Amino acid sequence: MNNSPSTPSAPSAPSTPASLTPRTAVVTGADSGIGRATAVRLAASGMDVGLTWHRDRRGAEETAEEVRAQGREAYIEHLDLTLLPEAAEVVDVLAERLGGIDVLVNNAGTGTSTPFLELDHGTVREVLDVDLVGPLLCAQRAARRMVRQGRGGRIVNVTSVHEHQPRVGAAPYCAAKGGLGLLTQVMALELAEHGITVNAVAPGEIATPMTGQEDTDVTTESRPGVPLGRPGDAREVAAVVAFLAGPDASYVTGASWAVDGGMLRMGPMAGSHLGDDAWRRV
Repeated sequence: MNNSPSTPSAPSAPSTPASLTPRTAVVTGADSGIGRATAVRLAASGMDVGLTWHRDRRGAEETAEEVRAQGREAYIEHLDLTLLPEAAEVVDVLAERLGGIDVLVNNAGTGTSTPFLELDHGTVREVLDVDLVGPLLCAQRAARRMVRQGRGGRIVNVTSVHEHQPRVGAAPYCAAKGGLGLLTQVMALELAEHGITVNAVAPGEIATPMTGQEDTDVTTESRPGVPLGRPGDAREVAAVVAFLAGPDASYVTGASWAVDGGMLRMGPMAGSHLGDDAWRRV
């Protein structure tokens, strides 16, 4: 009899996402800004896209028109992430219409500018639901489908520079985005064996309706506290999302990609509040 200790069997190799060429994507909050730019960029990469909207149905329809102009299919559904957990069912609805889901972009979000001592529970609950719990539940539904499909997938969570650094007056927003960043890392670990990559994109100040800069020419705006000296364009964020959603990012998971013009090197408060370029000189 062989009394030597038995060698534990090696775990089965995880399925690889390297061969995935995504054909279907769901982008939440795609009625304007980063969501719209992302949907159009993914369509240009060859994906049919499901879009969600909260208040601006017309904006979502315009996004869908831009997607179809790229020769791809587009479908829209309403999504209110304060109505959880039922709201997350929209991922399944759109996946059915698309015939599957290869990519989920959790972009829908909200925020507040309220001093910590003045926050009420309702505001905190709303921001946490929309920016953290909602993305978790949407990603869970998408990932379950990706696992059943058996070909891997991509999940990209749009966080913020405030995933990494705080801002005065944004306590629940920072808490939610920081939580979403760490959730991204846990998801990346747990879903890797199914060939699903999970990454975060952390924008700085981007010219969108949310920042009061819809249709702004960012090259004409001055931001002395940002090393690149201007706000970002939504299409610059969408380009990074599209990379992470595509086949070239097959070995990238659990990472957070700042798209901020260097703001994090300065700190978000300095990035938005410095009034001149004196910091550039010793």
